[in-house]
Amino acid sequence: MIQAALWGAFAGSSILIGALLGLYTTLPKKVTGLIMSFGTGVLLGAASFELLTEAVDQGGLTATSIGFLSGALLFTISEVFISYKGGKNRKRSKKSNESSSGLSIFIGTIIDAIPESIIIGVSLLNKGSVSYLMVVAVFISNFPEGLSSTVGLKKDGYSKRTILIMWIIVVLLASVSSLLGFTFLQNTSVAIISFISAFAAGGIISMVASTMMPEAFEEGGAIVGFIASLGLLSSLFLAHL
Repeated sequence: MIQAALWGAFAGSSILIGALLGLYTTLPKKVTGLIMSFGTGVLLGAASFELLTEAVDQGGLTATSIGFLSGALLFTISEVFISYKGGKNRKRSKKSNESSSGLSIFIGTIIDAIPESIIIGVSLLNKGSVSYLMVVAVFISNFPEGLSSTVGLKKDGYSKRTILIMWIIVVLLASVSSLLGFTFLQNTSVAIISFISAFAAGGIISMVASTMMPEAFEEGGAIVGFIASLGLLSSLFLAHL
């Protein structure tokens, strides 16, 4: 149990590291875009090589397809709602024109973080050891999110103290989500765990396509396609370690 909580906290901690850099340093946007593009590739690989492959092997193609589309649909609906409330640019470092954007950014980040963290806890049940690919993927992807979102929140007038409290809460929720995923799914059937894995994969793919890819290209330029490919290849290596 403690191991699940610690891995969840570790994967989520990079969002706080990114926030600290966003608050106290000025990292070039090009660098942020390249980091995000690499994280995009790793996340795509984690969803494909780890979550979907195991879901099909253990639960079958039908259950995997239903879970995958359900996760993608739920994330898309959540994204529409968050965008309507002013949080559509939560991974961007621009100043928002929406007065409610701060809370929306916070809620959107939680929606991004919780499913990923639950899967980290579930991976301990599947293999007896954590999925290093998922941990690395979440860690890398969280860093530019914390960085870009913090710069945007700072421009919107949020105090450093408020911003840090927000991200600390996200890290704690990531830890708790991983712990809950491990604790409450211990006696769950393989079919249900496969469905959950596919569900998380659908959410991850939708999140990457709607938030990370546009930001990476906007900040990093045309080279991000190659950097994302390197991230995907890295995830392939990690999946076969």
